[in-house]
Amino acid sequence: MLIPGKAVKVSIYLTDGASHHGESVCSSILNFLFNSGVAGATALKGFAGFGSDHHLHTTTSLFLADRLPVKIEFIETREKADELMPKLIELARTGMIEVQETTVVKAAG
Repeated sequence: MLIPGKAVKVSIYLTDGASHHGESVCSSILNFLFNSGVAGATALKGFAGFGSDHHLHTTTSLFLADRLPVKIEFIETREKADELMPKLIELARTGMIEVQETTVVKAAG
């Protein structure tokens, strides 16, 4: 259970449609976080974006609409995030992972 105090926010940037062993990368990561006891996680899907390939993907382009940006975020203790990081790096594949120091003022629940 997450409590008020120092924590880290982990953001994972992915491409919608990426798969890992026949399952979407997003689903694989969310399932891993859930089964690992993370307090909570959110997946957000963007309507436009570009990555390291510098190709703009938007919902207005039928050809590029299947590669929209996805961001997964969760807040946890530094120790828990460090414990999960090797598997997250493996699952994220070509995605980017960012970690920021944060402070939980009020925990959910």
